[in-house]
Amino acid sequence: MSKRAKPLSFEEKRKRIAEIFYETKDFWQLKDLEKMAPKQKGVIQQSVKEVLDSLVSDNLVTLEKIGTSNYYWSFPSTAAQTRKRKLDELEDELVKLKERRDEMQRSIEKATEGREDSDERTVMLERLAEAEALRKSQLAELERFRDCDPALLEAKEKATQIARDAANRWTDNIFSLQSYCQRNFNITSQQFSEQFGIPEDFDNI
Repeated sequence: MSKRAKPLSFEEKRKRIAEIFYETKDFWQLKDLEKMAPKQKGVIQQSVKEVLDSLVSDNLVTLEKIGTSNYYWSFPSTAAQTRKRKLDELEDELVKLKERRDEMQRSIEKATEGREDSDERTVMLERLAEAEALRKSQLAELERFRDCDPALLEAKEKATQIARDAANRWTDNIFSLQSYCQRNFNITSQQFSEQFGIPEDFDNI
């Protein structure tokens, strides 16, 4: 009995559908893609429309209405420019996050002078938790673009490394803050994690 093939992830479906456009450099209607995708790329017909909508939403595939018909198209150069622009935006956002992190860190240090608890310090800790959540969102967004185009692999790896380094610095700061709270406010690491919604497997990446 043959082993059943593992279902494709949504990102793998996106990649395979995009390959149709890059390989053929042609215009396609939905009905034609629904016939081709299962045979050539192993993407089931029922999911083709959803995958296309996702690619159009990310500006990786263009949808144009010509006459009464809708046509999809995308060329490697167009998709590459779109992904590079997105990566540039994410890198800029990471720089802003770093600046915001540094500013909050300075505020926290100032608020904890003399080791007294204060409303200002509490606000800073809440903002730090919000920034951590935003950092995770940005890292997830970067991950979506990791395997989109081999031509941009080097640029994406650089952006991923920048994100990884920033994430690890955030992690170290949070661990330092955790140690401070344990020493000065008599709380356990579990209580600290529960208060700020930090998962049990939180660690450097």
